[in-house]
Amino acid sequence: MNFLFACGGTAGHINPAVALAQRLGSLMPDSNFLFIGAEGNMEMELVPREGYEIKAIKAGSLHRSLRPDELIKNVRSVYYICISTHKAKKIMRAFRPDAVLGTGGYVCYPVIKAASELGIPTLIHESNAFPGLTTRMLEKYADRLMVGFEESRSFYKDPEKVVFTGTPARSGFGSWSSEEAKKELGVEKTPLVLSFWGSLGASHMNEVTARMMIMNERDGAFRHIHASGGENGPEKMTALLGGVELKNTEIRRYIYDMPKVMAAADVVICRSGASTLCELTAMGKPAVLVPSVNVTNNHQEKNARVLSDRGGAVLIREEDCTPQKLYDTVTELCSDSGRRAEMSAAMLSMARTDAVDAIVGEILDAVRQPRTRGNAPGTG
Repeated sequence: MNFLFACGGTAGHINPAVALAQRLGSLMPDSNFLFIGAEGNMEMELVPREGYEIKAIKAGSLHRSLRPDELIKNVRSVYYICISTHKAKKIMRAFRPDAVLGTGGYVCYPVIKAASELGIPTLIHESNAFPGLTTRMLEKYADRLMVGFEESRSFYKDPEKVVFTGTPARSGFGSWSSEEAKKELGVEKTPLVLSFWGSLGASHMNEVTARMMIMNERDGAFRHIHASGGENGPEKMTALLGGVELKNTEIRRYIYDMPKVMAAADVVICRSGASTLCELTAMGKPAVLVPSVNVTNNHQEKNARVLSDRGGAVLIREEDCTPQKLYDTVTELCSDSGRRAEMSAAMLSMARTDAVDAIVGEILDAVRQPRTRGNAPGTG
């Protein structure tokens, strides 16, 4: 069988697609896989690293603003959509996919639209709690819509077409028990706090975190591992600390052994991107979530509210996240094992550890359904 994936823009869109291709490949070794991504985006580098072929098309975003520069960008994006839909059809006629799956990013629009017009089974996976503009525009073209949150169903025009599958977590999560990870890291006696703001870091939140570190070095309330992100992140954090000796804190640029460190953590402080929340729920980790304000449609806050409303996380908006508030929130959680246990149970109740297999099942089921729209592949 042949499977085509459209994904791009962020690792949160790319990693689930790769995980699904790997699972399909293990189930059906004779299958073929092809990815389509946007020119110049990170998928053009990440996907080949995983051993898959990827072809590039142009993709652009649409804006609701009436500012002249935004209108010009919209005209350019509409042009890209037209030429990219045509190119996607050419790619599909040559590859002849049995199913096409989009996992997020502007590149999904021309690909899913083209597949639908060719009569190929089309599926979309939306990892965020509230569907993005691309997903909403593609709803009429998709045979199936798969979502990362059960609460998301009500946001779609046709809820009967929506299936709750969860979002695939990166490989390795769940391979460490808390006890094993704590012993490996040497943090068996003191609560461990893990914090990170993404691979590129976040200058303002790193400043807040540095001031929180100073408070914790004074009090010794918990052990702390922080990923600064950025090329010179640790050096910048050291400068922000102003010479304070770190006895309870470890600063890393990036956490390469995240499954182990997250397993050991008692509390996690982070943003609320869909992939991160998937990992937190899968591992049942109490969290303090500070959504990024620099995202489309404020989707990170909407994601975080799902977890906070269910009792698994504490939501602090970035404009309200002072060092003192963050420190007080974390120390209260570290000192209250009962509340952490309740939060952990709430997180686990939202997890779908079988997300990969659930999505694969939907893909294979869609292939078995008769094609009712468009033309057969290669004839449109």
